[in-house]
Amino acid sequence: MTTLSIRKIGDPVLRTKAREVEEITKKTIELLDNMANTMYKSSGIGLAAPQVGILQRLITVDVDHKKLYKLINPEIISEEGKAIMEEGCLSIPGEQGAVVRAKKVLIRALTQNNDEIEIKAEGLLARAFQHEIDHLNGVLFVDKVVDMEDFNKKNISEL
Repeated sequence: MTTLSIRKIGDPVLRTKAREVEEITKKTIELLDNMANTMYKSSGIGLAAPQVGILQRLITVDVDHKKLYKLINPEIISEEGKAIMEEGCLSIPGEQGAVVRAKKVLIRALTQNNDEIEIKAEGLLARAFQHEIDHLNGVLFVDKVVDMEDFNKKNISEL
């Protein structure tokens, strides 16, 4: 497996919406494997294809080193609740910020075997899916950082 180069903030590919994968090929599967390898070698819990310069709707996620998700054309079907948590990103080294996201999500995606699956996720796994799907739409976590002073003055539902 290959370790891929991770693009850093300022690279225009990170601000470009990724294209849907029309056909799952051997090359698609190889890219997902290389993305997972890169994610693990970089001590990340998620990685989206645009972060390695590929404008395809592919993500890898593993928040606890127990269950690796390699998803094709993932989308959020439903969201529930809100939670705030500090986030970071392999494409923005050294930066962190508080981001409000859904507590629970339902994700629909294809596997590398072209099977459609739905995943119910909550907590850190839900957050990781949302973060990586944002990357597929050219959105970075720094676009969603909230000021903690403002947060403490407001109800979470207002954010």
